[in-house]
Amino acid sequence: MKRIFRLALCGVLLLPPGVTQSRDEQTITIDGRAASRPFPHFWEQMFGSGRAILALRESYRNDLRLVKEVTDFKYVRFHGILDDDVGVYDTGKRGKTEYNFSYVDQIYDGLLANGVKPFVEISFMPKALAANPKPHAFWYKPYPSPPNDPEAWAQLISAFAQHLVGRYGADEVEQWYFEVWNEPNIDFWNGDPKQDTYFALYKLTATAIKKVDPKIRVGGPATAQAVWVDDFIAYCRQEHVPFDFVSTHIYGNEDPVNVFGRAMEIPRKDMVARAIQKVHDQVVQSIAAKIPIFITEFNATYMTQVEVTDSAFMGPWLANTIRECDGLAEMMSYWTFSDVFEEQGVVKTPFYGGYGLVAERGVPKAAYRAFELLHQLGDERIANESPDALITKRKDGALVAAFWNYAEPDEKVAQKTFHLRVTNRAGKSYRLQVVDPTNGSALAAWIAMDKPATPTLSQVNKLIEASKLPPATEHPMNEAIRLNARALALVTIR
Repeated sequence: MKRIFRLALCGVLLLPPGVTQSRDEQTITIDGRAASRPFPHFWEQMFGSGRAILALRESYRNDLRLVKEVTDFKYVRFHGILDDDVGVYDTGKRGKTEYNFSYVDQIYDGLLANGVKPFVEISFMPKALAANPKPHAFWYKPYPSPPNDPEAWAQLISAFAQHLVGRYGADEVEQWYFEVWNEPNIDFWNGDPKQDTYFALYKLTATAIKKVDPKIRVGGPATAQAVWVDDFIAYCRQEHVPFDFVSTHIYGNEDPVNVFGRAMEIPRKDMVARAIQKVHDQVVQSIAAKIPIFITEFNATYMTQVEVTDSAFMGPWLANTIRECDGLAEMMSYWTFSDVFEEQGVVKTPFYGGYGLVAERGVPKAAYRAFELLHQLGDERIANESPDALITKRKDGALVAAFWNYAEPDEKVAQKTFHLRVTNRAGKSYRLQVVDPTNGSALAAWIAMDKPATPTLSQVNKLIEASKLPPATEHPMNEAIRLNARALALVTIR
């Protein structure tokens, strides 16, 4: 009994052989010879981040390397590559246009040096080109404005693209993606009417890029709330405007009225998949049925909520979202990889509900550990009927499964018990790792420190230590697994 009690405190209870439970209990059959289908890791190929200029900071690059270690992600997307703090555009003292790509080069050089390519979000408007020089409410005050001179904007985009091709080479830049603007359907675009003026900007921008190199990949509409995609495709076809992908954003706590146009009851755990399914259906039913779909921002919330993004809640939420979204999009970009992030101002405390996988001072959150575990899933998926499991095959021959017990932050749910039944496989044991509120999560340690706003270096080191996952443990196949609320488990069978 001592052993069972100790493990229960860690969020996972291993039951002795023969013990069964009457509550929330599942038997998962894994057939080693079962048919499988490709399971590309679409959720970890790209991440969002704080605005462009932050990429020059060593803390940003340290976090990038940390996330790269456990995901091997390929692309990063951020706002503001044309913002005034990057210094790209100036009319000069005599009114003569001047371009300066010095910081652009340093930003992109830093990404490439760390094995990550830019997913270029073309935004926001330089102040000197803004038709409406009223800044957005973000702390760093970007300009969500149409250009006051469309021809000058086209020339800027052309010079930008020419510079990138000249510096990095066409072969390299043709592997990047160029997305026009960010969320033009809400307050990140103040053209009037919004859709018509955004489409005009897209046409102007995409045309300028393609004149530099027709093979550069460009797309949009980069909308919030999974809207405008069908209209965007129709517009581009009607106006003969090039597009190589469609993109949009969705968060788990969106209002269904904004996403689907009507009031509906959609829980947080299903919102992202339901919205992406809508977009996927629009695309496959369009005249561009095979165009890639990129979800260039997603997360469980667009608000800063400690109990969501800073907590172990993210493990089951992420795993379930992956399960539901498989096959619906080519890439989904988690917003964001790091809390080196200043939309609401300079970070005041390590845990404030920031979007990042890594908190201030390089402290991995539970969401980071969830990505670390889910990265180990195979690239072939085996079908199963459980809403709480993913079963995969890995190239090294291992069977790898994820199990979870989803619960909202304030929700009380029963423990879940999983019994493994493995057929056509000689293995008699499995390896187990778990991330939950007491394993792989530094939040409890920070709370126990009385929530220091500016932890000492010693406290930071303790938080990093608390964030580590315990080593995987070996268990006989007939030993069942019980997960407490908000626990995510990875099981490996060799």
